[in-house]
Amino acid sequence: MSQHSGKASGLIDPHAFDVFEFARSSRQAAGAVRLSQLPRMLNEVPAGAPDRDTLFTWQAEGSTQPELQDDGTEAAQPYLRLALHGAAWLECQRCLAPYEQPFDIEAAYRIVATEAQAEEFPLDEEELDVIVGSRQFDLVELIEEELLLSLPLVPKHDVCPDVHESLVSGAAGEYAVDLAEGEDEPQSPGGAQPGDDAGKPNPFAALEALKRGGDGGEKL
Repeated sequence: MSQHSGKASGLIDPHAFDVFEFARSSRQAAGAVRLSQLPRMLNEVPAGAPDRDTLFTWQAEGSTQPELQDDGTEAAQPYLRLALHGAAWLECQRCLAPYEQPFDIEAAYRIVATEAQAEEFPLDEEELDVIVGSRQFDLVELIEEELLLSLPLVPKHDVCPDVHESLVSGAAGEYAVDLAEGEDEPQSPGGAQPGDDAGKPNPFAALEALKRGGDGGEKL
């Protein structure tokens, strides 16, 4: 998040600060949070990860925008922008080994005072979320929510370094091998696999024999 002249920067307590004043004063703040401070996110990290307590850096910026009210007057509406960067170790669902998942999140929020106001906000804003602000606002909780929402649906390597033994052994593994071998075998005319009709009479051979018998034998 870029710095802008005229905007106050300073330290805040990310667990409890007045987000309305932060927005009205167009303040900026930055800091870092460790994964050990985010218990729900920490649950997603496998026990065998090389590092279970990675670091995320964040930057927050408050602002206001004039908006037309129901009575026809304009009022300053508070907004918050959040940038979040870091990485966490997740378990690959393909090879079951830990891998490092990067997170680069930028989000903007319209701040309202009550849950009722949040529910009234139109849902057609694709790049803007609504949050209920307070004078003891917990930014760390918001950071954890954003990380959880940004988790991949199926965590996996881009290219797995190895295949887990459970995927190449046992009943499931044998089925997968049999299927692969069936795909590699050449097909006989008509799409039949070699050996599929072993022991069955060949109708084409029977027809050829019938023709030969008809040419030199007795006709019906």
